[in-house]
Amino acid sequence: MNAPVEHKGFQAYYDELVVWATPENTKADLIEAKRQFFSKTGEVFEDDKQFEMRMAAFLEHYVLDRPMPSSGLTPARTCYLAKIAEGPPQRSVALRALTETVHALFEVKKLEPGKIKVLNLFTDTEYSVTERRHFAGLAKNDVLEARLVHLERSWYFMGVSCFHPKQAAPLLVKEARRRRKKNGDQAPVELISEAAQRSLKADRYRNVAIEKIYDFK
Repeated sequence: MNAPVEHKGFQAYYDELVVWATPENTKADLIEAKRQFFSKTGEVFEDDKQFEMRMAAFLEHYVLDRPMPSSGLTPARTCYLAKIAEGPPQRSVALRALTETVHALFEVKKLEPGKIKVLNLFTDTEYSVTERRHFAGLAKNDVLEARLVHLERSWYFMGVSCFHPKQAAPLLVKEARRRRKKNGDQAPVELISEAAQRSLKADRYRNVAIEKIYDFK
């Protein structure tokens, strides 16, 4: 179940950002960034059903989260500052929105036509996400890894990197709460990559119980 960027208000600007952030001279940095990313989230291969989804997740990470070696700012922030005075105001608004995305594990709280209400497991913040597509099999209390962007007073899914198995959902909710209690104010964001590794294992080792794969003890 892939979830590509839907809202055209930022799709074009995200594509523009990707082109801006990945010129030919960034090839070496891209390779190193990819190595680091997949060492944390789990190596994927072309025959994995999550391959395209994970590559899209890496690209989002590269342009939205990872600081550039030259400036210490993310490509999204650097691009926004460089282009803030260019083009119509909505361009600057969209580019700025791409510097303020929310990437987390979310629990589905409610599904209704055109909306999905989700709870950020790291902050207990609830979001009402505008979503016109139908995700087959998605149900209340499921847990997914997602990135949200806020534009024109609405939240949208930029992409969904990982839908976790239904049996894993209560285990992820419990583990997120445990880590929050242990870490205090520090959000347990490392759980995103650890859960992603387990999702790959669940796909590959169908004979192993989900509860065992998602055992964080």
